[in-house]
Formats: sequence, structure tokens, C-alpha cells
Amino acid sequence: MSNRNEEREVILSIKHVDISFDTGHKKKFVAVKDANFDIYKGETFALVGESGSGKTTLGRAILRINPCSAGEIVFEGKRISGKISHEEDRNVVRNIQMIFQDPAASLNERATIEYCVSEGLYNFHLYKDEEDRIAKVDRALQAVGLLPEHKSRYPHEFSGGQRQRVGIARAMIMDPKFIVADEPISALDVSIRAQVLNLMNRLKAEKNLTYLFIAHDLSVVRFIADRIAVIHLGEIVEIADSETLFRFPLHPYTISLLSSVPMPDPIVERTRRHIDYDPNKLDQSGEKREMREIRPGHFVFSTAHEFEGYEKKMAQLEKEGR
Repeated sequence: MSNRNEEREVILSIKHVDISFDTGHKKKFVAVKDANFDIYKGETFALVGESGSGKTTLGRAILRINPCSAGEIVFEGKRISGKISHEEDRNVVRNIQMIFQDPAASLNERATIEYCVSEGLYNFHLYKDEEDRIAKVDRALQAVGLLPEHKSRYPHEFSGGQRQRVGIARAMIMDPKFIVADEPISALDVSIRAQVLNLMNRLKAEKNLTYLFIAHDLSVVRFIADRIAVIHLGEIVEIADSETLFRFPLHPYTISLLSSVPMPDPIVERTRRHIDYDPNKLDQSGEKREMREIRPGHFVFSTAHEFEGYEKKMAQLEKEGR
């Protein structure tokens, strides 16, 4: 896929990645099909789609949990998918961390918060002595708004929002370069979500982090993401910067997702209608679809015929001044 942001440093590239699973009946379920995009250093790149679209599967492939059946994943110029050396594998774990969706399930209930946060330090021996390790744990907890005295407690003694802060502290203590945030606020109360998002944004700025933010809620993504990729049934259907995607959505699936975002105005919410996505209305000629760039940085998955229609639609939207 072409890129016109060549002056920006690419930290991670997904290159024609397929991820499939054996169903046990000599058939394979292809969860991700020909995924292809770059993530720039220092940005928050969102991957958005409904449940079962392949978002988490792709996120787990970056951490080498799910193997790629085709294509490759490149981190800082080096391939990290497939067979790599033990040293390179440890480098991936050291520099790419994950914030999980369920803060309760991702923490060991039998371990203290101190141990949960220290686990990466133990595995990579990232401390001089016990005093240094405890100091690092204290700083990590304070950075996410918790107190040093919390480290002697257990996960079940905390609220969901506090547990998610522990999960963030556990990832941040490794000083990673890249973080996969898998639906990090979907299990939290609405009142706590903004606090966690603000925390993630602050830590991103302070530590020069790069995020892959996996979500299904476009309203959240608009708040935190610099660029957005929309995924449907394992295929990336549209990529654009956040503002462009909300102003000029082109692919019918993107439009359907946007029509499902709740509006705070009750009058507007009552009068608007949800737009169902019907893949049968797409070009049925059998022509191959590929990612095509309609404007700098704005890509849409389409046939040549569909692309002509998208170009006309984009011109009309721009004419209307949307």
C-alpha cells in the first residue's frame, strides 16, 4: 500500500498478513485476510470493528501469540513474525506490551499488586536490587494514580477502574516502545472511561509511546486516535485519519458503524436511523478488491468500479463543505 507520509518514522508494519485457524475438519477459518498498514512512531492507531471481526486476533499476532499464516509483521525494521531467535523474541516482549480488555482476568488473583506489576522486572531482571525494584513499582503505581501502599493488596480488593490502572502500570514499568491496548475501557463504568483514556494519553506524551488501540466504539476512538482502520470479517475496509473518517466515511460498513454511535442529544438520537450494512449491494462482478488511495492517507477497500463511485461521493461531500 502506498504511503505519502514518508517523512514520518514507521515503527510497525503489517504486510499482507493472513491469520487462520484449523477447525479440525481439514478446513481453515481465515480470521484476518491480507491486512496491510503502517503505524507511525508516537501515534495512536485505532483498529475498529464489531465483535468477531479479527481485531484482537491481529493484536495478538503482533505479540507473537497468534502465528501468521501469510505475510509478515515488521517492528523497527525487523521481522518479528514467524521463526525468530530467542533473543529477538525477548526483544519483542520487552518492547511491545499489552493492556488487556478484562482487568480482572488479566491479573493473578493470588498475587499481590507488587508482584503483578513486578513480573516483567523479574523476567528481564530490570532492577539493580530489591530497593530499586520496589522504587520502580512505587513510581509506576503513582504514575497511574495509585498509591505505593496499594502494592501489598490483592486485585480483588480494587474496583474495575483501579485494576485497569494496575494493568497499565504493569505494561508501563517495562518502558515499552509500543503498546497494544485491547478494548482497555470496554469493561469499565462510563464515568471511569474518560479517566483511563486521559491517563493513557498523558503517559503516551510523557514516554513517547505508540498505541494500537483496539475498539468497537467509534465515539471513544474519535477521542483518542490519530488514525483509524476499520476492519470487517478480517478485512481492512477503510483507513484514514480520525477527522477525515468521521467527516468523509466512504465504505458502506464504515457508514453503518458510524450510524450506530449514540448521540448525546436525545432529539437527534430519536430522529436518526441506523444504516444496515448489506454486502450484497457491493460490486458483484468478481473483480478483485484492493486498498486504493482516494486522498492522501485515505484508503478504501474497493474494486475499480466501486472506487469511481467513492471518488464521486467524496467530491460531492467536499462540495457540500462537510
